[in-house]
Amino acid sequence: MNQSKPATGAVARQQAIYSAGMSGSRPTVPTDYAALEAAAEKAMSEQAYAYIAGGAGRESTMAANRRAFERWRIVPRMLRDVETRDTSVELFGRRLPSPFVLCPIGVLEMAHAEADIAVARAAAARGVPMLFSNQASRSMEDCTAAMQQVQADAPRWFQLYWSKSDALVESLVARAEACGCEAIVVTLDTTLLGWRSRDLDLAHLPFLLGQGIAQYTSDPVFRASLSDVPDDGPRPKINTRTLRNVIAAARHYPGSSLRALTSGQALAAVRQFIATYSRPNITWADLAWLRQRTKLPIVLKGVLDGEDARLAVEHGVDGLIVSNHGGRQVDGARASLDALPEMVAAAPDLPVILDSGIRGGADVFKALALGARAVGIGRPYAYGLAIDGEAGVGQVLDNLAADFELTMALSGCRDIDAIRAGATRLVRDDHAAD
Repeated sequence: MNQSKPATGAVARQQAIYSAGMSGSRPTVPTDYAALEAAAEKAMSEQAYAYIAGGAGRESTMAANRRAFERWRIVPRMLRDVETRDTSVELFGRRLPSPFVLCPIGVLEMAHAEADIAVARAAAARGVPMLFSNQASRSMEDCTAAMQQVQADAPRWFQLYWSKSDALVESLVARAEACGCEAIVVTLDTTLLGWRSRDLDLAHLPFLLGQGIAQYTSDPVFRASLSDVPDDGPRPKINTRTLRNVIAAARHYPGSSLRALTSGQALAAVRQFIATYSRPNITWADLAWLRQRTKLPIVLKGVLDGEDARLAVEHGVDGLIVSNHGGRQVDGARASLDALPEMVAAAPDLPVILDSGIRGGADVFKALALGARAVGIGRPYAYGLAIDGEAGVGQVLDNLAADFELTMALSGCRDIDAIRAGATRLVRDDHAAD
């Protein structure tokens, strides 16, 4: 006779929500993605929501990401023993409890005052790698300290935007190593800022207010460069709004806001960031320079073409993140999921992570079935942050983990190896996304 066992994982998450409902409590963070986004929009300013939710141009790439997932349908298999399930995966020598990576989102202070710190704590509590953003609102050192308070060996990676200053790049990488980061993720698709219509129509770029540049203002090389800052950019009209924004920039600079304002360091930091932010002339040859400066795995993020994946292998890269930056860089770009099989075939020995468009457990299943080792999570956790801070991020991750585990089991797979081996088929339905 089968004896009942305590509910764990996905079942426990379901039961907790339904049990709370008996006393009239509903989830603070909606489980439905559309409701999640709507609740986050209410919690954020117009500028903050535009920055996080928006994409490039007509946002057709964002739409393409979703259509790509809808074109693939799961064919569940029956009468398979899925009583015990394992959602763990190995990445760069570490066993992780779920196939999730929190992809970098900049300027999280626009969503919540605790910004990256809240995300760091939630990620550490669940063993999910947090990819520290190069455009973070809190320094990597502060995020590391927050993670260590929760779990000493919590996994963390660092996103690198390749600055025009090689000295700054070298400093950022060294700091990431000192912080215990386990990979350097070079983002390739943002050597220039995309044409983001929502931000442009609001005439709002948070970096000009000193937001999202904490990795720079906490860096000794960057701060040493502030004595020689170019001052040849466009100047805004001087009015009370301009003065308020200048004061806001000073408040985001480390130390005394008054000193940052009167010394001119806060404005100098903004100008220097704009001058050095990203390097458009980076080439494959530059990867050798980076390899000489770190022993960490080097992962390339933003690859969508099989030829680039093959070049990555030739240049000794350790992993790929197939991504179109969540549709934020090139309007009309290829959907990440559509590119995934080609990337896996071109780099069969590299861990390939799928980013852009993940919204639920079925999306995770489909990405793994098409060859991904793990998936990157972006906007959903930022929305959870906006709604309820650290707890909101945690609820988003717990819901996604439960949704994925249930989808995996109900489709006839008890672990990720079975998904990736094709134990349950996907079929293509080109009409499903019409």
